[in-house]
Amino acid sequence: MTQKAPRENPISGKAGQKGLLIVYTGEGKGKSTAAFGLAFRALGRDLRVGCVQFIKGQWKTGEEQMAARLPERVDWVCMGDGFTWETQNEEQDRATARKAWAKCLEMLKEPAYQVLIFDELNCVLDFEFLPVQEVIEALQERPAQTHVVVTGRGAPQALIEAADVVTEMKEIKHPYKQGFLAQPGVDY
Repeated sequence: MTQKAPRENPISGKAGQKGLLIVYTGEGKGKSTAAFGLAFRALGRDLRVGCVQFIKGQWKTGEEQMAARLPERVDWVCMGDGFTWETQNEEQDRATARKAWAKCLEMLKEPAYQVLIFDELNCVLDFEFLPVQEVIEALQERPAQTHVVVTGRGAPQALIEAADVVTEMKEIKHPYKQGFLAQPGVDY
């Protein structure tokens, strides 16, 4: 039996680390789920996590309920009024987005957070409820070691270019098309 040749550790020798700007976008399911998985990993490494949820609104999600059990480790703020196609009030949606963004700015200035998740911010930017350049500038001014994850469909090209990591989720198959609604513990 032949042994694999030893290979150099791709991580060794790297000079330091930096906070990453991570974007999860695309039409497929799993953008928020990926971000919350990253939060779970960060918590396992004793990192402080903050999350601001745009848009999702009144749903009582499993991730929000879990975060409430870890108040000393996670700050979870749900600030949406619900999906924009349900509110049918663009002025209200813009005001809500601005209020949620103010919370994001507050968290970005707090060096205690090592991981911040801005869930569905891409949608807010795609709907032009907030100026893209304003958001990018604030993200670039965050503390050097703070990782930020931005989720949602329709990530603007300028945000994609500013990001360190971009993943596009592509739908191949989804149970909704077979008549199944969102399920607790899997979808929310």
